[in-house]
Amino acid sequence: MTNFAADPDQAEKGRLFRALHDRKQAFLIPNPWDTGTARLLAHLGFDALAITSAGYAFSLGKPDASLNREQTLIGAAAIASATPLPVSADLENGFGDTPEEAAITIRLAADAGVVGGSIEDATGRDDDPIYALELSAERVRAAVEAARALPFPFTLTARAENYLHGRPDLADTIKRLQAYQEAGADVLYAPGLATRDEIIAVLSSVDRPVNVLMGLQGVQLSLTELSAMGVKRVSVGGALSRAALGAFLRAAREMHDAGTFTFAQDAASSRELNDFFRTMN
Repeated sequence: MTNFAADPDQAEKGRLFRALHDRKQAFLIPNPWDTGTARLLAHLGFDALAITSAGYAFSLGKPDASLNREQTLIGAAAIASATPLPVSADLENGFGDTPEEAAITIRLAADAGVVGGSIEDATGRDDDPIYALELSAERVRAAVEAARALPFPFTLTARAENYLHGRPDLADTIKRLQAYQEAGADVLYAPGLATRDEIIAVLSSVDRPVNVLMGLQGVQLSLTELSAMGVKRVSVGGALSRAALGAFLRAAREMHDAGTFTFAQDAASSRELNDFFRTMN
């Protein structure tokens, strides 16, 4: 058991976040990477936020999956405190191989102020990228037990990472998601599913809310289409961060290579951004 005590605001955020997954229609959960992007997304009217670990790492000048638990939770705490919205954190593989480490990460994430988080089955090792199924399920089960011991609803998402690590094995992915469902995960997620048929196959094989990732190359379905299929939650991972950095790189290359500044025509105005942030502080 944990001695953690949620404040009333965090408890209410936890209830609101869980309730979003019970709606008939899918909801979009965009992915900020710092307090500024979190506040902008909140101002635009989204219902909840999910931190992109890749975008946060890029903002620190680091590659994806290179941050440790302490660094990740510092960013999570800053974003969770920046807006009144429920925030879910990308907790990677729990920052350790054992079920005990996954459980510790959930408790520390709750202490950082988030009301949800994901645990993935990727090892972080190129030579053996995905944990064995039995260990993966044990890790999810430990994370779920830690979440259930908290005094507020913490929404635990279990991720099957096959498709992001060169293993586009739909049957194994479904088997893993079913095992994570049995282990008690609240939401199931297999990032990188490439086709409508793959998404439908996953949806028909589990009975928990499913998160689907858009923003990768390949299938591009609208929120309306995904909702009609039965998807409950749609995220974009690091796509917003990559879009912002793509614009930055194009502008920097224009200046360096051509000595021109036409990129500024598409930039947000200082007045617009100042007005946004004044209303949030």
